[in-house]
Amino acid sequence: MRRVRLRACIQPLVHWAWRQATETGKITSGSRAARRFAFFGDASAIGFPQGTLLGERWISIGHFTLIGPHATISAGFIPERDLGPEPIVRIGSGVVLGRGSHIVGHQSIDIGDDVYTGPYIYVTDQNHGYADPDVPIGKQWPVNEPVSIGAGCWIGTAAVILPGAKLGRNVVVAAGSVVRGTFPDHCVIAGVPARMVRRLDPDGQWRTIRSGGHAENAEPAPGDGFSA
Repeated sequence: MRRVRLRACIQPLVHWAWRQATETGKITSGSRAARRFAFFGDASAIGFPQGTLLGERWISIGHFTLIGPHATISAGFIPERDLGPEPIVRIGSGVVLGRGSHIVGHQSIDIGDDVYTGPYIYVTDQNHGYADPDVPIGKQWPVNEPVSIGAGCWIGTAAVILPGAKLGRNVVVAAGSVVRGTFPDHCVIAGVPARMVRRLDPDGQWRTIRSGGHAENAEPAPGDGFSA
C-alpha cells in the first residue's frame, strides 16, 4: 500500500518533469543547436528527444517546419567531413515530419514545401551495391541517386522512399509503400513496389487505375534496392 501511495505522489512530478524536458529540449530557430544547420527557418522546431542529427552544416530546414521527436536527419557518414558548399538535405517550409522518421542523405534529398508525413517514414538517396557476388553486400561501394519529393505531398506511415525516387506535386503515398522511380503530379501510389492506383485527369476527374501504374522510370538501377 505504501508503494502505491508513493507512486501516486511521484507520478505527477515525473510527468511534469518530462513535459518541461520536452519543451526545453526542442531545437528551435535562434537556438545554439539550430545555428549548427546550414539554414533553420523561423518558427521551425525539432521535437525532443531527437534521434541522430549528423552533418547539420549540410542540412537546410525552411520556415514553419515541425519535425517530430526521435527523428533522425543526417548528411554524410562521418562527422565534419566536408561535403561541399551546398546543403545535401533540403527540407522546405511548412513541412510536418512524423516522429521516428529517418532522412538519410549522401548526395541530394529535396523535400518540397508543405509536405506532410506520418510517423516512421524512411527517405534515403543511397543503397548498398551488390554487383560483386564474392564480397559481402555491406562491404560493397554504395550507389547514390538524388531524391525529390514535390510540394504538397502526403507520405503515409512507414513508407520508404528509395534512391532515385521523384515525386511530383500533391502525391499521396500510401502507408507502408516502397517507392522508387518517377511519379507525376496529383496521383495516389501504393504497394511494394509502389504503383499508381489513382490519378487526376486533365478534366479534373480522379481516375482509378486498375492495373499497371508503374513509375515512369522504375527499371531497377545498380544496387536497386529493397534493402534500405
